[in-house]
Amino acid sequence: MSDTQSMPDTIKRLPWPEQYEALAKSAKSPVLKAFYEAGCVDPDTPVSEVSMVALDFETTGLEADEHSIVSIGLVPFTLEAIALGQAKHWVVRPKLPLHQMSVTFHGITHADISEAPDLSEILEEVFASLNGRIPVVHYRHIERPFLDVALQYRLDEGIRFPVVDTMAIEAHLHPDRQPSFLKRLVGEKPVSIRLADSRKRYGLPHYAAHNALIDAIATAELLQAEILHHFSPQTPIGDLWL
Repeated sequence: MSDTQSMPDTIKRLPWPEQYEALAKSAKSPVLKAFYEAGCVDPDTPVSEVSMVALDFETTGLEADEHSIVSIGLVPFTLEAIALGQAKHWVVRPKLPLHQMSVTFHGITHADISEAPDLSEILEEVFASLNGRIPVVHYRHIERPFLDVALQYRLDEGIRFPVVDTMAIEAHLHPDRQPSFLKRLVGEKPVSIRLADSRKRYGLPHYAAHNALIDAIATAELLQAEILHHFSPQTPIGDLWL
């Protein structure tokens, strides 16, 4: 069980900025202490005033306790601009061997990871982009739990942070995305909330999938489109994060 799972409920129930303050005092790892000390914006802050970072992992599978991160892509952005010049991409060495299925999925091979660093070797670089920013992901059940487990394994400490999940936003916007049997009979099709399909609804260009950096950029663009079409620049970030 990670530290984040065993954390007292009194801390977990605090607003995110106060959680960060409490965790900054208890964190043992310098990289985590610096992350929490960088702070978290107030939930009432308009999304237009929030510094964000789109984050994507490619992994060897879908279970954080059984699989590993093999690549990380991130790009800082705001509603106004995506900082492509600050985008970062790493291939990292997983703690468990690659399986052919995952190689087929994301294209990262044994040769790619043979000289790749362990995540512990690049943590300071990764957190240099995370500190002070709100992570944005497409499907929060990958990036947040995988990073938590990876840090627990390497630092003996997990991590907690809010995320804006563009897939969750699409799920909220399309609650009836699975048509009933009768509607299927008359030709109505399900609405996909996968990254590529969601982008298509907003007229965003098609990008090749399953590259962590490309998917991070695609996620940043998707959030910008979601806010433009369905929300407002004045929408409080606390209405969006989970």
